[in-house]
Amino acid sequence: MSALASAPVLDSRTYQELVDEALARIPIHNPEWTNFNESDPGVTLLELFAFLTECLLYRANQIPERNRLAFLSLLGIPLSPAAAAQGIVTLSNASGQLQTITLDSNLEVLSGQVPFRTEMGMDLLPIEWQAYYKQPMASPSSQLLDYYGALYASYTGPAVDPTTLQLYETTMLSTSQTSGVDLTATADGALWIALLLRASDGTSDQALASARAALAGQTMSLGIVPVQDDPDATLSPLGRSVEDATARLDYQLPQVPASGSLGSGSARVPNYVSLDAEATTNVLDEPGIVQLTLPDASGLALWTDIDPLEAGTGALPPALEDTNLAARLITWLRITAPNGGDATLLWAGVNAVSVTQQSLVAGELLPNGTGSPDQTVQLANTPVVPGTVTLQVAGATWSEVTDLYVAGPEVPVPDVRLPPGAASPPPAATTVYTLDPTSGIVTFGDGMHGTRPAQGAAIIANYAYGAGSDGNVGPASISSGSALPAGVKVTNPIRTWGGADAESVSDGETEIPRYLQYRDRAVSADDFEAVVKRTPGISIGRVDVISAFNPELSPNAPGDGAGAVTLMLIPTVDPNNPNAPQPDQPFLDAVCNYIDPRRLVTTEVFLRGPTYVPIWVSVGFTAVAGVSIATVTAAVKAALMAFLSPLPTSSNGSSSGSSYPNSGTGWPRQKSVQQLELQAVASRVDGVDLVQPVLVWGQGGSTDGTSPIPMSGLELPQVAAISVVSGDPVPLSQIQGGPPTTTVSTTVVPVPVIPDTC
Repeated sequence: MSALASAPVLDSRTYQELVDEALARIPIHNPEWTNFNESDPGVTLLELFAFLTECLLYRANQIPERNRLAFLSLLGIPLSPAAAAQGIVTLSNASGQLQTITLDSNLEVLSGQVPFRTEMGMDLLPIEWQAYYKQPMASPSSQLLDYYGALYASYTGPAVDPTTLQLYETTMLSTSQTSGVDLTATADGALWIALLLRASDGTSDQALASARAALAGQTMSLGIVPVQDDPDATLSPLGRSVEDATARLDYQLPQVPASGSLGSGSARVPNYVSLDAEATTNVLDEPGIVQLTLPDASGLALWTDIDPLEAGTGALPPALEDTNLAARLITWLRITAPNGGDATLLWAGVNAVSVTQQSLVAGELLPNGTGSPDQTVQLANTPVVPGTVTLQVAGATWSEVTDLYVAGPEVPVPDVRLPPGAASPPPAATTVYTLDPTSGIVTFGDGMHGTRPAQGAAIIANYAYGAGSDGNVGPASISSGSALPAGVKVTNPIRTWGGADAESVSDGETEIPRYLQYRDRAVSADDFEAVVKRTPGISIGRVDVISAFNPELSPNAPGDGAGAVTLMLIPTVDPNNPNAPQPDQPFLDAVCNYIDPRRLVTTEVFLRGPTYVPIWVSVGFTAVAGVSIATVTAAVKAALMAFLSPLPTSSNGSSSGSSYPNSGTGWPRQKSVQQLELQAVASRVDGVDLVQPVLVWGQGGSTDGTSPIPMSGLELPQVAAISVVSGDPVPLSQIQGGPPTTTVSTTVVPVPVIPDTC
C-alpha cells in the first residue's frame, strides 16, 4: 500500500529544461549552426516542440493517478464525496418603502467568489431588531439593595425585604459571547427581541402604525443558533427519533387590550400570546429557522400606561436605556423554554434564512449517446453535490441509482422461473444511471442492467457543485448577492460550517483492506471504527468503540449492556477547547447519519464525547549544567501535555512524547493518572538532571498530590493548570486558585438597574 500511496512521476522535466537540453545538443548534431539565439527561427521551433513535449509529459504523469482511481472503481470502493458548507444569513432593507418583500428560494449570495444559495423563501420584513436578556447582577452590595428597595417600595409594597429583589442589567446578546445565554440563568427565563422601526422611518406615531400594518399577517423568519454544552446522539433499534423544536421553545407577543392599559391593582400583570411556529430543525440541537405567523396590527401593540419606574420590572420587557431605540420600538418578541427546560442560545435574529454553499449548472451538454454498453460521460465541474443531478436523455428524465445491477433490462424479458399464469413482479426501472460525485463520472447501463442511451441521443445535465472546505467562511464574510433586490443587504452573523473536501485517491487506497473486510457494514468493533473514520464532512481525531456499554445506565461497565455500542468521539481540532476537544452536535449528527444505514438494526448505538476530569500538575526539576532553563521548562511542559493529551500526538500536531505507549492513541480510557508516571515522563526530557516528586491533584485524589487520579467510563484527564519550575514544585494550592463562589438569592421580582450618568 505504501507504493500505491505515492504515485511515481514518469518524467519531471519542465519546459525550460527541455529547451536547454535541445540547445545543448545543437553543437553535437548540427555543428554548422552557430548562431542559436532567441531570435533565430530554428530556436522558435525548438521552443514550440518543448512546449508540446511538456504538455505530453503532463498527460503521461496523470496516467498513474487515473489507473489508481480505476482500480478503486473496479474494487467497488467509492471515495467519500465533498460536503457542502451550510450557514445562516440575515437580510435587511434599511431604506425604501415600508412594505414586506417576498423573496424566493435559491437566491445566490456571495462570500468573495464563493457562492451560497438560500434554501427557502421568506418574507423580508421592513424592520430592524435587537436581542436582549435580563442579566442578573452578581452579589450586589447591601447599599445598592437598600437603595432599590426604597426606590421600588411603591411597586412592591412598603414592607419589601431588599434582599428579595433580583437586580438585573439589560444586556444585548452578541455572538462574541461564545458561551451564549442560558435562558434559565436570566432574571426572567426569557430572551427578548425588540422589533424596531428602521432609522430612516422616523419615530412618529404614524410611522409605528404603518409599520404594524406592514407586518400584519406576515411570516417572520427567526434564526436561532444554540450552544450545545453536552451534545449527544443515540441510534435505537427503531431508528433515530427527532424531537419537535416548537415543543421546546415558546414564542410570544404581548397581549394588549384595545384600551392599551396594563390593568390596575393586583390585575396589573402583563399577558402574552403564543405564536404559531414551524421550525426546520430542532433549534436547541442545531442551527435552524423558525417561521412565525404574526397577528394583525392590533396584536403588535404595546401597553401605553406603563410608569417610568415600572418599566422592565417583573414579567414586563426589559427597560431600554437608549431613548432613541425606545422611541422606535414596535413590539417585543419573547422566547422562553416552557416547563423549565434548558435552552442556551448563541444567537437569535429576524429576517434569517439558511444557505448552502453550491454553484448551479443548468443545461450542460454532455457527449451524445453511443448505444454502447456501460457508456460513461464526465460532468465539467466537480465535486458534485449529491442529490442535485437531473439528467435528461433525448428529452426524458432518467433516475439516479446506487447500483446498476438492480436495474431492469431495456427489453422486457419474461421470467421463465415463474409458473404459467403467475403474476409477474413489477418491472425494475431501466432508464437509470450511477454517479460518482467526486469525479463527476456518470455511468449508464449495459442493456441487461439498465438502458443504453441511444446513438446520437442528446444528454443534458443540471446539477450543483461545491467548493468543499473553502465554503467554511467566518462571520460577516457573506456580503453581496447579484440577485438581491435593490437596497437589500446580506450578512452572516455566525461562521458557516460543514464544508469538507472530497477524499483523495491516496486516502481511499489506505482503506482498501478494511473496506474489503467490512464491506461498508458495521458489525465488529473494528468495523465501527473504520466506518466512522470515513464519515464525510468532518475530521475525526479519535474513535473509541466500547462494546456492550450503555452510558445512560448507572452503574454500568463495558460488557453489561447487551446489544449496545458506545462510540466516544473526539474531533481533530476544537478551537474553543484546544486541549480538551469536544464534538458539537453537527459533528455527532454527521456521524449518526452516516452509520445509521450501515449498522445492524438490532444494535443500539450511543455517540458521546469524552467527560474531562480537570487535574492540576506541579513539577520541580534540576537542569543539567550549561543548558537553558527556559528551554527545558518549555520542553517538560510540552512532554507532559502530549503525554496527557486525549488525542494521538500525530493528530494534535505535537511531537513530544511520541515514544510513549499511548502516543498513537491518546490517553487510554479507564487509566488513572499516576504521580510516578508523570515523574518518569519529565525525567526523560533532554536537559533534565533530576525531577522532584510530582504533585498532581484531581477528583478522587488526595490533597497532598501524591495519590492516583482514577478515571472511569468516558472520563479522560484535562490539564486545568500546570506549573513547571526549576527547583522545588509550586504547592498545588497556589496554582489551583480559590473555589468559585456561588450566590443564591430569593427572587421576588426582577428590577432593572439604572446605570450611573453624569
